[in-house]
Amino acid sequence: MTKQTPDFSLEIECGTHLVAGVDEAGRGPLCGPVVAAAVIFPRHDIDIPVIIRDSKQMTPAQRACAYDWIINNTIWAVAECGPAEIDELNILWASMTAMKRAVDKLPQIPDHCLIDGNRLPRDLVGTPVVRGDAKSLSIAAASIIAKETRDKIMHDLARQFPQYGWDKNAGYPTKSHLQAIDQYGINEHYRKSFGPIKERIKNETSHN
Repeated sequence: MTKQTPDFSLEIECGTHLVAGVDEAGRGPLCGPVVAAAVIFPRHDIDIPVIIRDSKQMTPAQRACAYDWIINNTIWAVAECGPAEIDELNILWASMTAMKRAVDKLPQIPDHCLIDGNRLPRDLVGTPVVRGDAKSLSIAAASIIAKETRDKIMHDLARQFPQYGWDKNAGYPTKSHLQAIDQYGINEHYRKSFGPIKERIKNETSHN
C-alpha cells in the first residue's frame, strides 16, 4: 500500500487566505496531557525542503528535522489538556478543547480550520478531515508539532519519575509500564478515568 503524500489541495479548496491545520497527540496514553497544535502556512506555493507527513509514518530524525523547519517557517501554536481535565471532560472532549485552545493561541486568526478527525471542536469555523494528516500539509505539520511537543513533556516528566519509563513508552500501556504502575503506584500524572488505572484504583480501594 502506497503512503499518501499530503499536499495543499484542501487548503486551496477553502478559498481563503489563512487556513490552519489542527491535530492532537496523546489520546491513548494512560498519563500525561493530550497536546494539540495548529499550523498555518502563510503561502501554499513554497518549496518545503523537509519531509512533512503523518507524524506516525516518520522516523524520529525526520520528525525533529521537520519540527525545526515548521516552527521557523509557519504560524503555529500549541495547547494542552492535563490529566485532571481529561478525567473531567473525557478524552474526546479534552482533545477538542486542546485543539480549540491551540487555534485561539495563534498570533493570527485563521479564516478556516482543517481539523484531523470526524468532529469539529465547539465554536470553531472549519472542516473535519478523516485521516487529515495523510491529506493536508497543514494538518500533517500540526501532527508533527503536537507529537514532538508531547514527547518532550513526557521526557521531562520521566526525569522526575524515571521508574515509569515515560521517555520510552510516552505513557502508553506497554507491559513494562503496567508492571511499573503495579510496583510504584499511581501519581497525579495518571488519567484516573482510563480503564487500567481505574481498575487498579478500584483494586486498591477494595483491599483497604
